[in-house]
Amino acid sequence: MHLLAAATEATTDAGTGQLVLAAVLGIVSIVVLIVWLKLHPFLSLTLGAAIMSLVAGVPYPETFTSFSTGLGTTIAGVGLLIALGAIIGTLLVKSGGADEIVDTILAKTPAQRLPWAMALIAFVIGIPLFFEVGVVLLIPVVMLVARRAKLPVILLGIPALAGLSALHGLVPPHPGPLIAIDALDANLGITLGLGLLVAIPTVALAGPLLAKPMARWVPLEAKPLLGEYGPAEGQRRPRFAVAITVVLLPVVLMLARTLVEAADADTSAVGQPFVFIGTPLIALLITALLALVLLGSALGTKRGDLGELVSQSFLPIAGILLIVGAGGGFKQTLVDSGVGDVIASGLASTAMSPLLAAWLVAVLIRVATGSATVATITAAGIVAPLAAGLSPTHTALMVLAIGAGSVFLSHVNDAGFWLVKEYFGMTVGQTFKTWSLMECAVSVVGLACVMLLSLVV
Repeated sequence: MHLLAAATEATTDAGTGQLVLAAVLGIVSIVVLIVWLKLHPFLSLTLGAAIMSLVAGVPYPETFTSFSTGLGTTIAGVGLLIALGAIIGTLLVKSGGADEIVDTILAKTPAQRLPWAMALIAFVIGIPLFFEVGVVLLIPVVMLVARRAKLPVILLGIPALAGLSALHGLVPPHPGPLIAIDALDANLGITLGLGLLVAIPTVALAGPLLAKPMARWVPLEAKPLLGEYGPAEGQRRPRFAVAITVVLLPVVLMLARTLVEAADADTSAVGQPFVFIGTPLIALLITALLALVLLGSALGTKRGDLGELVSQSFLPIAGILLIVGAGGGFKQTLVDSGVGDVIASGLASTAMSPLLAAWLVAVLIRVATGSATVATITAAGIVAPLAAGLSPTHTALMVLAIGAGSVFLSHVNDAGFWLVKEYFGMTVGQTFKTWSLMECAVSVVGLACVMLLSLVV
């Protein structure tokens, strides 16, 4: 899947030194604008692209030409997938489908297995939901289960957060992986399959296993229950089988397409329908329409109310779409000005593994800006030329390396840090000992799994 405009010839005759300076000033300006001036990432990425373009010697009238092209093609491609994912996630939450999945799994779990159950719930729920929505949905569940089972909150909360974080960084249709897939021209089905393989051990190690010592370091009791985020009281819920079908359907459709293509059956009469319905846009569109029926009309929701639910699903993603679009513009400016090729050549000359280089670039930008999305966008643009000679599987692994790096060390410049701190009622120090450490574990274990897979695929 390659949605951004193809790289054009550089629009500048600047030398290597000038292009390196352009890259440094462009990235540093983004960091300064986001971290110190608290400017919105959309504006920061826009201004950073302009600074990089001008320093690289692009003529003034063409300063925003590449940026506008990249923004438009990114919104037209990745933006559509994000919008459809938002519809599915909203219907799942508002219908009570997410609650049904949670309650069903918890009802069949003994007390000693609750941390693993919370990781499983977050892993499943995290596929269609954005990270912030998953946190708001699952933290009340964590508090409730911890109170009933008389267990430390951290013992259950860290596995849930690890599941959400790993899915957010590694598995499409989350925005970060989609952006990197697009920038590196990676195969979405292969990335999805390998992302799930990487995410499972990552969640296990950074979640239930790491939660045990953390619960001793920060022995918090459950707070009073937070307000509900889900269906109205007394509303009829979908059955578990229906809810889980909606969650897993796009994953199954996209993986089926990958298997058909791997078997060289994509041009056969049997394989062509699977290729069509496994296209990311078609798979998510089918799932969104099915969700409207199974999680809406079948439960008695009126047509007008369904339309309102769809409208509500777009409100939380407006900012995400703008940031993603601006990131596409920044990436295209990197490509068209020749800056990206210069940086990639420098990284290639170090003899460092391309996968490790991709992870390291994402880590540095993540720590500097506090934004996983900005880290993914910028790192993908920088290392995209390194992916040109890689096999499809290793290109997918580079996407995952970027995703793993993008979640490293959440700290005080990350909104997620404060979200988790307030929901759990922790001090800043306690948040570093738990949430921040867990994010580092997700990142490092994710990279380790990627590097191990690179040896066998």
